[in-house]
Amino acid sequence: MKMKNLILFVIFTVCLASLLVGCVSMGSNSLQGKQSDWIVTWGAAQQLTEPNNLPPPPGLKYSTLRQVIHVSTGGSRLRFKFSNLFSIDPVVIEAVHVAVSKGGSSIDSQSDTALTFQGASSITIPPRGEIYSDPFDFNVKPLSELAVSIYFFELNNRAITGHPGSRTTSYIISGDAVSDPEMSGATRVEHWYILAGLEAASPPGRATLVIVGDSITDGRGSTTNKNNRWPDQLARRMQADEKTADIGIYNAGIGGNAVLRGGLGPSLLTRVQRDVIDQQGVKWLIVMEGVNDIGGVSGKAAADNVAKQLIEAYESIITMAHKASINVYGATITPFGGSFYDSPEREQARQTVNEWIRTGKKFDAVIDMDQAVRDPKNPSRLLKKADSGDHLHLSPEGYRLMADAVDLSLFQN
Repeated sequence: MKMKNLILFVIFTVCLASLLVGCVSMGSNSLQGKQSDWIVTWGAAQQLTEPNNLPPPPGLKYSTLRQVIHVSTGGSRLRFKFSNLFSIDPVVIEAVHVAVSKGGSSIDSQSDTALTFQGASSITIPPRGEIYSDPFDFNVKPLSELAVSIYFFELNNRAITGHPGSRTTSYIISGDAVSDPEMSGATRVEHWYILAGLEAASPPGRATLVIVGDSITDGRGSTTNKNNRWPDQLARRMQADEKTADIGIYNAGIGGNAVLRGGLGPSLLTRVQRDVIDQQGVKWLIVMEGVNDIGGVSGKAAADNVAKQLIEAYESIITMAHKASINVYGATITPFGGSFYDSPEREQARQTVNEWIRTGKKFDAVIDMDQAVRDPKNPSRLLKKADSGDHLHLSPEGYRLMADAVDLSLFQN
């Protein structure tokens, strides 16, 4: 992206985010309701899609978009959430179908199910709005893949709400192909658009775990279509334990995100209400974010100041979550020695923040990701097997180590 375009994009994003503060979501179903009624089994934190991540030709207007999602826990009564939060134009959807994915763009046609919105097959999502589908019966198994096919009618292809870091292939083809068994000849793209979440009806005792973070939580360095981000691998651990198998996981990581300001997408401080407090059935929150704030400053004074501000931000997030009866677990920031963020003052800021997370006694518990993946002979660097190669993001093996560092008893109370 050229610098001039990048500056304009950042300015537009900041202005739009400010407009969204206090904005009431609209749509075919109210987004408010008893948290005990639903839990999130899959979700993608939404942002304004950057210009270089917009849909390639043929675009979404008058096209079908098939997106594959990997659920955490299962369910038999579901509803989807669709988002247009970051556009000033309406999105008109003519049809949405869901089916069991058979891999690639293929679906199990026998499972193909049409969604409705207040009984209609089509829906208009207003600017800066979000909507739910009508609840529907569909047996989804834990850790399985679903294909969601959306046929768009009207849509501004230049300002689209979505989640660029899908690590999953989506498929775009001209015309209405929502029920096609396979979208042969479709354009492939590794982004999600408009689709924001999947919720399962929740009997008593079920709940949602939200994980907020940046590209490390979003899964940069993981394998496309293999679902081996650290939240995915944590979901597999939780499904294997009957005491945690009913917990849904919402990965609210955004690549390039920051806690305080700057970065990609709304800052964590401005999105915590939307991505945590307002989500359905949330009982636990893991906070693992701050490396981009530290990496974005230069000089000792700025690094010391950002460490202080991060600690204050964590305290604010903890207070907000506790008011909503959510337990908050702090994850330490992983090493970045040898990466483009590496410098003595930034490393000191990381150490300062991690020491506070470990000893500040503000979080309800600490998950020491730093200890799990650092090289004991050189603690400012990742273990070789945990390093994706850029010395900042982790490999699938590194993400497994992170998932293994989470004590499952934290979710059994």
